[in-house]
Amino acid sequence: MKASLVALLLALLLALLSHLAPAFAETPKSTDAPPVVQQEFDGFIKKFRTALKADDSAAVASMTQLPFMADASISDASAFRAKIYSGDFTARNRKCIQRGKAVYARDGANKDSYFIFCGDLIFTFTRTAQGFLLSEIGMND
Repeated sequence: MKASLVALLLALLLALLSHLAPAFAETPKSTDAPPVVQQEFDGFIKKFRTALKADDSAAVASMTQLPFMADASISDASAFRAKIYSGDFTARNRKCIQRGKAVYARDGANKDSYFIFCGDLIFTFTRTAQGFLLSEIGMND
């Protein structure tokens, strides 16, 4: 009698698990960009990488959200080139951005961003009303 009870419990457990299995199946990653966003970013990053390859600080500044990181002292292209580009866009970082894989994320406010990690720095590109723009350079903790 005990064997039949164990078999019955095992059968019930297997039936329950088979019904729960879809809940544990792999779901689409929330880090996958919607196709329209990915297409827009692909066009932007191609231009951005071309500017980096040419070491064209003016072109990079034109693809940057100003004032940069809400700093009033970096409110125009010349200030960006002097204060940011000259220090953060070293040859090494330019090559990294040109080759690095961009990681997509959407925040709680539904803002689409991509991140490229280069050593100690994270370059953030955010979708704005004007399209994608370089929006932040932060420390990679």
